[in-house]
Amino acid sequence: MKEFSTANIRNIVLASHSNSGKTMLVENILNFTGATTRIGKIEDGTTVSDFDDEEHRRGISLFTSVLPVVYKDLKLNLLDTPGYTDFVGEVVSAMRVADCALIMVDSVAGLEVGTEVALDNAVKFQIPQIMVINKMDRENANFRKALASVQEGTDMRLIPMQLPWGEKADFKGVIDLVSMKAYKGDGKTVVDIPDEFKAEAEEARTALIEAAAEGEDALLEKYFENGDLTPEETLKGLHKAIQVSNVIPVLVASGGHAIGIVPLLDALVSLAPAPTERPAVKGTTHKGEVELRPDDSGPLAAYVWKTTADPFVGRQTFFRVYSGVMSSDSRVWNANKGEEERLASVQVPFGKENQPVPVLHSGDIGTVAKLSVTTTGDTLTTKEQGIVLAPPVFPHPLYRVAISPKTQSDAAKLSQTLTRLCEEDMTLSWQMEPATHQTLLFGMGDQHIDVAIRRAEQKFQLNINLLEPKVPYEEHITREASATYRHKKQTGGSGQFGEVSLKVFPIEGEDFTFSNDVFGGAISNNYMGPIEKGVRNVMKEGVVAGYPVHNVGVSVVDGKEHPVDSKPIAFEIAGREAFKIAFKDANPVLYEPIMRVVVMMPEANMGDIMGDLNTRRARVQGMDTERGRSTVNAMVPLSEMMRYTTQLRSMTGGRGHFTMEFDHYDLVPTQLAREIMDARQKELKEEE
Repeated sequence: MKEFSTANIRNIVLASHSNSGKTMLVENILNFTGATTRIGKIEDGTTVSDFDDEEHRRGISLFTSVLPVVYKDLKLNLLDTPGYTDFVGEVVSAMRVADCALIMVDSVAGLEVGTEVALDNAVKFQIPQIMVINKMDRENANFRKALASVQEGTDMRLIPMQLPWGEKADFKGVIDLVSMKAYKGDGKTVVDIPDEFKAEAEEARTALIEAAAEGEDALLEKYFENGDLTPEETLKGLHKAIQVSNVIPVLVASGGHAIGIVPLLDALVSLAPAPTERPAVKGTTHKGEVELRPDDSGPLAAYVWKTTADPFVGRQTFFRVYSGVMSSDSRVWNANKGEEERLASVQVPFGKENQPVPVLHSGDIGTVAKLSVTTTGDTLTTKEQGIVLAPPVFPHPLYRVAISPKTQSDAAKLSQTLTRLCEEDMTLSWQMEPATHQTLLFGMGDQHIDVAIRRAEQKFQLNINLLEPKVPYEEHITREASATYRHKKQTGGSGQFGEVSLKVFPIEGEDFTFSNDVFGGAISNNYMGPIEKGVRNVMKEGVVAGYPVHNVGVSVVDGKEHPVDSKPIAFEIAGREAFKIAFKDANPVLYEPIMRVVVMMPEANMGDIMGDLNTRRARVQGMDTERGRSTVNAMVPLSEMMRYTTQLRSMTGGRGHFTMEFDHYDLVPTQLAREIMDARQKELKEEE
């Protein structure tokens, strides 16, 4: 692919709900512009943007793919993102490097969860938006209804720039309100607007001209004077308006059947801003903050927004150049890792293929293979500049599963593989839970976790068992208790002997205290270490339910030793067993993690959510409703929140979401604690 200067580049992210037609629209655009010779099909797994095996298996997009389109001497970098909510991390990454968002809406479904997510993220990243009401040839397609449903869900003003020429089976093409012409089929044939649509088109054009006039003061003055603008002035005004005000121009199409392709491409060329028209990007250096503009002569700063592992090509690193140029066969500095990387061949991604280029200019998106330390969120720059660009804030993963390796060889590569997966996908994370001895994998939902585990199997040959995650309870005591235990073992020759009397008592502010309160030297000082070791080992394993012991004080008060048979191991065992007996007599209780939960949902679901939270032993701290969205703050036990992601989506039609963070530990109700303790004892008996 030839080189494109910064002014001739447009970075456009396609975002929407799943099944709104992004992938097939891109497929038809690629075919129309000559980038491909045939149109692929999702069901056959032949589309350019869905090339991963897992995408073929599921029939949906799972990863963002970059498709450069050359049209009217401009390079449009189309970033096709997944629409399924679990893969929102891909949308966030793509929005971070885009200069414009093309929001797709299904003409039958109207506003859907993915549409809201796309609109919200575009506003968060402050990128201008263009909307396409797609699939206008579907049965039950309704342009006005779809438009009205989206308008209800956003503060942005939706201004039609095109009207559909018919609907459903009668959808023939697009009526363009700028040129006041009708475009038949893909848009190559231009005719006058049919009489039955003229009045509606005139009325809609007035609203469009008013919105365009807001883009520039000079245009506004001209509009007030003449009451109209030329097509060129209208496009110029809209180009500016989508960047400075809350206007979203609305287009129509049937992307899957190539209706409206030319008017759509023309609109993207006219409206989407070049990198040079976007605000300067802020970066930090050791000297302080810097502002970066897309200038080839500026300091090098390229942000890594995506990495993928490929068993054949190795690691692929996707980046956007914000300043300076990226050249093949050069060396760059990873400012986050503090290490140098060598760029072999800089390439332009095209689906799964990569096309080498000698230089990538400022504002462009490219990829490079086999970097050794660079991961998603890093900045490639020069050592002298040391520029760091901030990564976006990703949603926190709240859906958890426990995993275990299937074989010994899987165990050896478990942590390395999980780390690699989490480096690729910023909405995945993993940790070892010391209280339950489980490895936990966190994601955005069951589909997200399922895809991650399949990637681990296919890309890294790591086989994993899925387990139910345990709640990290804690064992505490509520009163003082004492116990004595004598360990005696005679097996010919010298035996083992140790007797320990100790008391346990609850403490606050500290996790564990140990004191030697033996009078008269009944136990030598050198046996105190083994006794404490025995007690600490039990505290890790738990006594009544198999969970770690906390907030316990231990005082050794008496004991006996034997001049020949006493050994450290004997006192370690005696200390351990005495602690267990005393602990069981000290009225043991369980404490559970309590989470601070904030649930956001449509106002209409408030009653259902409140009722459901009450069944989860929630203590509601506060409620708020604003513009049809309600928020509930509550303290909820973690044990009640394990599958809440799926259940909340089900109750709210996917429109509810929540955040959750640990707050404190609190007492488990007696009945529940008894069940957990009984289950543990049953487990121990089965192990015997």
